[in-house]
Amino acid sequence: MFDNKKLLITGGTGSFGNAVLDRFLDSGLSEIRIFSRDEKKQDDMRKKYNNPKIKFYIGDVRDYNSVLTAMHGVDYVFHAAALKQVPSCEFYPLQAVKTNIFGTENVLDAAINCRVKKVICLSTDKAVYPINAMGMSKALMEKVFVAKARSIADTHETIICGTRYGNVMASRGSVIPLFIEQIENGRPITITDPNMTRFMMSLEDAVELVIFAFKNGENGDIFVQKSPASTIENLANAIKRFKKSPATEVKVIGTRHGEKLYETLLTREEMVKARDLGDYYQIISDNRDLNYDRFFEDGEEVITQAGEYNSHNTHRLNEDEMLNLLTTLKEVN
Repeated sequence: MFDNKKLLITGGTGSFGNAVLDRFLDSGLSEIRIFSRDEKKQDDMRKKYNNPKIKFYIGDVRDYNSVLTAMHGVDYVFHAAALKQVPSCEFYPLQAVKTNIFGTENVLDAAINCRVKKVICLSTDKAVYPINAMGMSKALMEKVFVAKARSIADTHETIICGTRYGNVMASRGSVIPLFIEQIENGRPITITDPNMTRFMMSLEDAVELVIFAFKNGENGDIFVQKSPASTIENLANAIKRFKKSPATEVKVIGTRHGEKLYETLLTREEMVKARDLGDYYQIISDNRDLNYDRFFEDGEEVITQAGEYNSHNTHRLNEDEMLNLLTTLKEVN
């Protein structure tokens, strides 16, 4: 499937891009292109991997021409470039719009122009019932790629689909590295709400979800991996045990800008139509057209009886299970 093919990763200097490189460097891919605006991180990666199969492109998804330059000759695209930090997006929402929405459209238009075979767009649980600017921009990003996929489905060879996942453990800027840093520096662990829950996925899980979408996705599909969740209190206590620091204080600081008590991976409406594929859900694109008159008397009663899939009603990890999960993460071991 990947033999002698070229892969482009937008936002490729992030945690996901590094995980993809670890997974694919020994595959049959002839070239992996890393596209980002951060030359320092690109230089770090260049020295770390020292592999001629990796090519680096400086650019920004907001700049269509820079995306187009990196896209020429590419077979597949993993679109991971995004503004992801909830508080910063709250203070600068238009920056989230420019990167997460307009940047995605630039990537898709360039991919279609260059006749890329498949594009996988990475989304987040914060796009479901969004209350913050990051989630809202990601929700519209999903609408953009689903609409684009629908518009080209019958006329173009490019397939556009996406993934949606929860908290990626030990990724850059996430809470696990923060807690570990606080312990190592002798400071209290700061948590927002002990009862707050989050889905728990490893970076390897995130890569496998993208690969599953790559293998199985059709235009407009969104794939979700079934994941366990943990309360922030259990996570903090597990990290104290993991770092052998039982005396570390846990300090409750209150909810930050734009945070939810729990996150949702599938809405009630999506659960009605989602295909259960064992370890994954597949959300099929709604391909009805704009002739709404046909649906005025044809609703779906089953939606009112469905339930959403969220971090409160999935399997809840206890402290021991969370500790065991931490020991599997090479990023913190």
